[in-house]
Amino acid sequence: MWKGLGVCALLTAGGFALADIPVIQQSGISPLVFALLLAMLAGNMPWARKAGGLEQGLKFATRWLLRGGIVLFGFSITLGQILALGPGVVALDVIVMSTILVLGYQLGTRVFRLDAETALLTSAGSAICGAAAILATEATIRSKPAATSMAVATVVLFGSLAMLVYPALYSVLGWDQSLYGVYIGATVHEVAQVVAAGDAIGADALANAVIVKLVRVMLLVPFLLIVGQWWLKRVKTEQPQYASGQGLTIPWFAFGFGAMVIVNSTIALPAMAHDTLVLGGQVALAMAMAALGYETRIDKLRSLGFKPFLLALILFVVLIVEGMLLTPLLMGA
Repeated sequence: MWKGLGVCALLTAGGFALADIPVIQQSGISPLVFALLLAMLAGNMPWARKAGGLEQGLKFATRWLLRGGIVLFGFSITLGQILALGPGVVALDVIVMSTILVLGYQLGTRVFRLDAETALLTSAGSAICGAAAILATEATIRSKPAATSMAVATVVLFGSLAMLVYPALYSVLGWDQSLYGVYIGATVHEVAQVVAAGDAIGADALANAVIVKLVRVMLLVPFLLIVGQWWLKRVKTEQPQYASGQGLTIPWFAFGFGAMVIVNSTIALPAMAHDTLVLGGQVALAMAMAALGYETRIDKLRSLGFKPFLLALILFVVLIVEGMLLTPLLMGA
């Protein structure tokens, strides 16, 4: 186990080091993405195929470190932040999330003929909270590493594009900062990308963008409970030969995530302890990304083609337009 975990730790350290470079730091790209990219590069080297004894450590990272990282992610959110903006924000996030998930899955599987795993993971990344949602969904449905890596790639591409598009749209729409911050939080992929886009507008936009985004993150819990049941029924219907004896995958880590949000909302932890827990969650998620990336082969990604990116592009446009229509309507502007 330690050999595989050691490889993940080295790749994670490299990811954090790259993300810490000042020029890159301003882009808002998280260390998780760099850990994934470095791992994919390392995993596709000729010597990687000959390296043995890594499987147990990689499996531990993709299962237990992934779940632990998502639980600790709960320390980034408080219930007070969510309640401060009122019920309109919850309605906005639920409608946007549901639309993207349903549209993305239907387009992915029926129009682009993608496998169900790739379509669902790509849609979840766009609809909820980027890479964290993809990893949590992967842990629930136990998808292939190639599907996970492709979904993360779409989030990186279009989330990064959002950091340029949204500040440009601000001057065109003429909204006030507070309302535009709600729009950003409801429709941009990653938390880090939301921070970058909101900060480009101003302090009021940034504050509302982060809070609305965290409401979307909280919706990850009911989503995982629903998708776990739905996925089991789908497998039993479409692949009965593989579903015998398979029970419902209950995402217990989702309950842990919710519990940590409550703890973070009710107990004032010392700043050092709180920051350590948040960093621990980031490191655990980055190591899980590294393990997934190391097991992803370029030839498997190539076989998926450009269809996942076309799907993600459509969802990106729908997020922009739908958010533009719904935000002023539901926020009473």
